[in-house]
Amino acid sequence: MSQTTIFELIGYLGSLLVIVSMLMTSVVKLRIINTIGSVIFGLYALLIHSYPTAVLQLFLIIINVINLYKLFSVKKEFNVVKLCGNDLFAKHFLEQNAQDIKKYFPDFSELDQSDTIYLVNSHSTCAGILVAKTETANPQTLFVKLDYTTPAYRDTSVAKFLFTYLEAQGLQTFRVAATNLVPAHEKYLKKMGFVKKEDFYEKHSFNK
Repeated sequence: MSQTTIFELIGYLGSLLVIVSMLMTSVVKLRIINTIGSVIFGLYALLIHSYPTAVLQLFLIIINVINLYKLFSVKKEFNVVKLCGNDLFAKHFLEQNAQDIKKYFPDFSELDQSDTIYLVNSHSTCAGILVAKTETANPQTLFVKLDYTTPAYRDTSVAKFLFTYLEAQGLQTFRVAATNLVPAHEKYLKKMGFVKKEDFYEKHSFNK
Protein backbone atom coordinates (compact mmCIF):
# COMPACT_ATOMS: atom_id res chain seq x y z
CA MET A 1 0.00 0.00 0.00
CA SER A 2 1.46 3.35 -1.05
CA GLN A 3 1.97 6.33 1.24
CA THR A 4 -0.58 8.35 -0.74
CA THR A 5 -3.22 5.65 -0.22
CA ILE A 6 -2.56 5.56 3.54
CA PHE A 7 -2.91 9.34 3.73
CA GLU A 8 -6.19 9.20 1.80
CA LEU A 9 -7.57 6.49 4.13
CA ILE A 10 -6.77 8.70 7.12
CA GLY A 11 -8.62 11.56 5.42
CA TYR A 12 -11.63 9.37 4.65
CA LEU A 13 -11.74 8.12 8.27
CA GLY A 14 -11.71 11.66 9.63
CA SER A 15 -14.44 12.73 7.20
CA LEU A 16 -16.55 9.68 8.09
CA LEU A 17 -16.37 10.41 11.81
CA VAL A 18 -17.39 14.04 11.27
CA ILE A 19 -20.39 12.86 9.22
CA VAL A 20 -21.34 10.21 11.82
CA SER A 21 -21.18 12.82 14.59
CA MET A 22 -23.93 14.79 12.84
CA LEU A 23 -26.24 11.78 13.19
CA MET A 24 -25.94 11.68 17.00
CA THR A 25 -29.01 12.69 18.99
CA SER A 26 -26.89 13.27 22.09
CA VAL A 27 -25.09 16.63 22.03
CA VAL A 28 -22.23 15.19 24.11
CA LYS A 29 -21.69 12.27 21.72
CA LEU A 30 -21.87 14.65 18.77
CA ARG A 31 -19.14 16.88 20.22
CA ILE A 32 -16.86 13.97 21.20
CA ILE A 33 -17.07 12.11 17.88
CA ASN A 34 -16.78 15.38 15.95
CA THR A 35 -13.63 16.24 17.89
CA ILE A 36 -12.05 12.85 17.14
CA GLY A 37 -12.96 13.24 13.47
CA SER A 38 -11.47 16.75 13.38
CA VAL A 39 -8.23 15.52 14.99
CA ILE A 40 -7.85 12.75 12.39
CA PHE A 41 -8.81 15.02 9.49
CA GLY A 42 -6.43 17.68 10.82
CA LEU A 43 -3.64 15.09 10.82
CA TYR A 44 -4.50 14.25 7.22
CA ALA A 45 -4.35 17.96 6.31
CA LEU A 46 -0.87 18.23 7.83
CA LEU A 47 0.32 15.09 6.02
CA ILE A 48 -0.69 16.52 2.64
CA HIS A 49 0.54 20.01 3.62
CA SER A 50 -2.93 21.56 3.40
CA TYR A 51 -2.31 24.04 6.22
CA PRO A 52 -5.49 26.13 5.84
CA THR A 53 -7.54 22.93 6.30
CA ALA A 54 -5.42 21.99 9.33
CA VAL A 55 -6.03 25.42 10.88
CA LEU A 56 -9.78 25.05 10.30
CA GLN A 57 -9.78 21.66 12.07
CA LEU A 58 -7.81 23.16 14.95
CA PHE A 59 -10.45 25.83 15.48
CA LEU A 60 -13.22 23.19 15.28
CA ILE A 61 -11.43 21.14 17.94
CA ILE A 62 -11.11 24.18 20.21
CA ILE A 63 -14.82 25.01 19.77
CA ASN A 64 -15.82 21.42 20.57
CA VAL A 65 -13.60 21.28 23.67
CA ILE A 66 -15.02 24.57 24.97
CA ASN A 67 -18.59 23.36 24.45
CA LEU A 68 -17.84 19.99 26.08
CA TYR A 69 -16.39 21.81 29.07
CA LYS A 70 -19.58 23.88 29.34
CA LEU A 71 -21.75 20.76 29.08
CA PHE A 72 -19.86 18.90 31.80
CA SER A 73 -19.29 21.86 34.12
CA VAL A 74 -22.91 23.00 34.32
CA LYS A 75 -24.64 21.19 37.16
CA LYS A 76 -27.89 19.61 36.05
CA GLU A 77 -30.72 20.19 38.47
CA PHE A 78 -34.02 18.37 38.00
CA ASN A 79 -37.45 18.40 39.56
CA VAL A 80 -40.48 16.20 38.99
CA VAL A 81 -44.10 17.21 38.49
CA LYS A 82 -46.69 14.47 38.89
CA LEU A 83 -49.68 14.82 36.56
CA CYS A 84 -52.84 12.92 35.66
CA GLY A 85 -53.43 11.23 32.31
CA ASN A 86 -55.61 13.99 30.87
CA ASP A 87 -53.14 16.83 31.53
CA LEU A 88 -53.09 19.23 28.58
CA PHE A 89 -49.45 20.27 28.93
CA ALA A 90 -48.31 16.63 28.91
CA LYS A 91 -50.38 16.04 25.76
CA HIS A 92 -48.81 19.09 24.14
CA PHE A 93 -45.29 17.92 25.04
CA LEU A 94 -45.98 14.48 23.54
CA GLU A 95 -47.40 16.03 20.37
CA GLN A 96 -44.37 18.30 19.97
CA ASN A 97 -42.01 15.31 20.26
CA ALA A 98 -44.24 12.74 18.54
CA GLN A 99 -41.86 12.03 15.66
CA ASP A 100 -38.86 11.36 17.91
CA ILE A 101 -40.96 9.36 20.39
CA LYS A 102 -42.17 7.09 17.56
CA LYS A 103 -38.56 6.10 16.78
CA TYR A 104 -38.04 4.66 20.25
CA PHE A 105 -41.59 3.75 21.32
CA PRO A 106 -43.45 2.58 18.18
CA ASP A 107 -46.25 1.00 20.24
CA PHE A 108 -47.06 4.11 22.25
CA SER A 109 -50.20 5.80 20.94
CA GLU A 110 -51.75 8.25 23.38
CA LEU A 111 -52.40 9.01 27.01
CA ASP A 112 -55.12 7.29 29.00
CA GLN A 113 -57.03 8.97 31.84
CA SER A 114 -55.84 6.27 34.23
CA ASP A 115 -52.17 6.98 33.41
CA THR A 116 -49.84 8.64 35.87
CA ILE A 117 -47.39 11.10 34.33
CA TYR A 118 -44.06 12.17 35.75
CA LEU A 119 -42.69 15.25 34.00
CA VAL A 120 -38.99 15.93 34.59
CA ASN A 121 -37.85 19.54 34.31
CA SER A 122 -34.38 21.05 34.25
CA HIS A 123 -34.73 24.67 35.32
CA SER A 124 -37.36 25.97 32.84
CA THR A 125 -36.90 23.19 30.27
CA CYS A 126 -38.93 20.00 30.05
CA ALA A 127 -36.25 17.27 29.85
CA GLY A 128 -38.29 14.09 29.88
CA ILE A 129 -41.54 12.33 30.61
CA LEU A 130 -42.51 8.98 32.10
CA VAL A 131 -46.01 7.61 31.53
CA ALA A 132 -46.99 4.66 33.71
CA LYS A 133 -49.73 2.72 35.41
CA THR A 134 -49.72 1.47 38.98
CA GLU A 135 -50.62 -2.20 39.22
CA THR A 136 -53.91 -2.61 41.09
CA ALA A 137 -52.84 -5.78 42.88
CA ASN A 138 -49.55 -4.23 43.95
CA PRO A 139 -49.51 -0.41 44.26
CA GLN A 140 -45.74 -0.48 44.78
CA THR A 141 -45.21 -1.78 41.24
CA LEU A 142 -45.16 0.62 38.31
CA PHE A 143 -45.77 -0.54 34.74
CA VAL A 144 -43.93 1.91 32.46
CA LYS A 145 -45.61 2.70 29.12
CA LEU A 146 -43.29 5.50 28.03
CA ASP A 147 -39.90 6.64 29.32
CA TYR A 148 -38.83 9.41 26.97
CA THR A 149 -35.99 11.94 27.29
CA THR A 150 -35.33 14.81 24.89
CA PRO A 151 -32.08 14.56 22.84
CA ALA A 152 -30.25 17.28 24.81
CA TYR A 153 -30.61 15.25 28.05
CA ARG A 154 -30.13 11.76 26.63
CA ASP A 155 -27.21 10.77 28.88
CA THR A 156 -29.25 8.81 31.50
CA SER A 157 -29.01 11.71 34.01
CA VAL A 158 -32.78 12.27 33.77
CA ALA A 159 -33.54 8.56 34.20
CA LYS A 160 -31.22 8.17 37.20
CA PHE A 161 -32.81 11.17 38.90
CA LEU A 162 -36.35 10.03 38.10
CA PHE A 163 -35.98 6.43 39.30
CA THR A 164 -34.29 7.66 42.49
CA TYR A 165 -37.27 9.98 42.99
CA LEU A 166 -39.78 7.19 42.36
CA GLU A 167 -38.00 4.86 44.77
CA ALA A 168 -38.13 7.59 47.41
CA GLN A 169 -41.92 7.71 46.86
CA GLY A 170 -42.13 4.06 47.93
CA LEU A 171 -42.27 2.38 44.52
CA GLN A 172 -40.32 -0.87 44.60
CA THR A 173 -40.66 -2.54 41.21
CA PHE A 174 -40.67 -1.16 37.66
CA ARG A 175 -41.75 -3.16 34.63
CA VAL A 176 -41.56 -2.55 30.88
CA ALA A 177 -43.14 -4.73 28.20
CA ALA A 178 -40.41 -6.55 26.23
CA THR A 179 -42.42 -6.81 23.02
CA ASN A 180 -41.46 -4.71 19.97
CA LEU A 181 -38.62 -2.88 21.75
CA VAL A 182 -36.17 -0.98 19.57
CA PRO A 183 -32.50 -1.95 20.17
CA ALA A 184 -31.57 1.51 21.48
CA HIS A 185 -34.24 1.41 24.19
CA GLU A 186 -33.42 -2.19 25.09
CA LYS A 187 -29.78 -1.15 25.56
CA TYR A 188 -30.93 1.74 27.77
CA LEU A 189 -33.03 -0.58 29.95
CA LYS A 190 -30.08 -2.89 30.55
CA LYS A 191 -27.87 0.10 31.37
CA MET A 192 -30.44 1.25 33.94
CA GLY A 193 -30.44 -2.16 35.65
CA PHE A 194 -33.56 -3.73 34.13
CA VAL A 195 -33.46 -7.52 33.78
CA LYS A 196 -35.50 -9.45 31.20
CA LYS A 197 -38.05 -11.86 32.66
CA GLU A 198 -40.18 -13.67 30.08
CA ASP A 199 -42.23 -10.98 28.29
CA PHE A 200 -41.11 -7.93 30.30
CA TYR A 201 -38.09 -6.14 31.72
CA GLU A 202 -38.02 -5.60 35.46
CA LYS A 203 -36.05 -3.36 37.83
CA HIS A 204 -36.18 -3.46 41.62
CA SER A 205 -35.66 -0.55 43.97
CA PHE A 206 -32.42 -0.50 45.94
CA ASN A 207 -34.57 0.55 48.90
CA LYS A 208 -36.64 -2.62 48.75
